[in-house]
Amino acid sequence: MLIDSTHARLFTTVLPKENTDTVILLHGGPGVPMDFGPIAERLSRAYQVISFDQRGTGRSPVSGAAYSIGEYLDDIDAVARHFDVDRFHLFGHSWGGLYAQIYGEKNPQRILSLFLSSPSSGTGAHWKETEREVMAFNRERAGAWGWTLMGMRSLLGLLGSDAAYQALFKQVMNNYHRDFDPSFAATDAMVVNVRAEPVNRTRSNAIAYPLLRDAVDHPFPVMITYGRKDIYAESRRHVRDRYPRATIVEIANAGHLAWKQNPERFFETLSRFYRLT
Repeated sequence: MLIDSTHARLFTTVLPKENTDTVILLHGGPGVPMDFGPIAERLSRAYQVISFDQRGTGRSPVSGAAYSIGEYLDDIDAVARHFDVDRFHLFGHSWGGLYAQIYGEKNPQRILSLFLSSPSSGTGAHWKETEREVMAFNRERAGAWGWTLMGMRSLLGLLGSDAAYQALFKQVMNNYHRDFDPSFAATDAMVVNVRAEPVNRTRSNAIAYPLLRDAVDHPFPVMITYGRKDIYAESRRHVRDRYPRATIVEIANAGHLAWKQNPERFFETLSRFYRLT
């Protein structure tokens, strides 16, 4: 279904389950949707599960959107309001993990829990720090020619080319899997919903956004997971400082996509946090 929000219509999927809590899933990127099928299926055993293509991404058209953080927060509210949900769990991966943190800081009374899977480390200067880490990770795994191609495609993407960013993120996905499945080869179908506009415009708004607060006494449980070979390195400390009482799990034999690279350990962690049988 398409749900109306501020300057956007959000392509939304729900796995309904009556008389249960709701988990809203936030994909990474920005501008790069992810298949949460296995996660949604597991959670749907005990929860109503909602996912949506974020504004301007994939099948969620926009009209006059600024991609401000305020608009992103409105999107979660619009989805929750459509399903008449006052309080909910948020699961966020990568940029989606930062998106969840921002929403939780602004609206703690609405959050039942946060599950942050390889979350981006923060806004402002922290965003720039994570960008440097991600660049170093990809440079090491792409090789000289691959890194040159990534630079060219990134430049074209900055100029607004969806096709360039789609090609770029195919290489990124190959880099993410290289240490775990060297035979992996990203396909066009995996990146067909990548869009340049949200990638570019969300980045500038995230950098302009104030730093998130540290050590706030959050009234909800927080789980933070990273793969042992994740794309984020020292910048993880910002997330730890933000949630000193969180449970933090490092997943061995996994990188940025832990539910694909070590599904047994990831889903064990997910099931324990959400009390799934």
